[in-house]
Amino acid sequence: MLYLLFFFVRDGDAISGRITDAIPLRADQQRALISRSTTVIRAMVKGNLLVATIQGVLGGLIFWLLGIRAPVLWASVMALLSLLPAGGSALVWLPGAIYLLATGAVWQGVILMAYGTFVMGFVDNLLQPLLVGKDTQMPGYLVLISTLGGIAIFGLSGFIVGPVVAALFVAVWDIFSVPRQGPNL
Repeated sequence: MLYLLFFFVRDGDAISGRITDAIPLRADQQRALISRSTTVIRAMVKGNLLVATIQGVLGGLIFWLLGIRAPVLWASVMALLSLLPAGGSALVWLPGAIYLLATGAVWQGVILMAYGTFVMGFVDNLLQPLLVGKDTQMPGYLVLISTLGGIAIFGLSGFIVGPVVAALFVAVWDIFSVPRQGPNL
């Protein structure tokens, strides 16, 4: 993996040049397309990492308040798992809530379940489309659909590849839907 990263960093200019040469568009259209894809990639990475961090902090905070052992460890695990579209941080807090309910700590279990559902779910379902959609200038539903479709087709890397493909489609659509200026007949 590290070798691939080194390869792309070292040969990035050469690869970028070859890709640019292969795109059958004018130079200004190529720049617009490359600029759009760069913006989308940055927004996806920034948005997903920010949401993961927020979910990890919120999860660690409630674990600490409820007296659950190792809240920093669980916060880190929740942050990492929140990058996954299916389950996410619920893979940690839901079993924790069930454990608390099963061991007789009913109020803590109910509080954790409500907090996980409403607060952590709010961050994941509302904040992420707002952050990512704002920077990509794409509607939230398109970000969601392209993320899920990207993951279905490309696997875990699809959470970035899917929205990039959707944004490139929208950018190409915009480029070719602009009225062509030619001689008036």
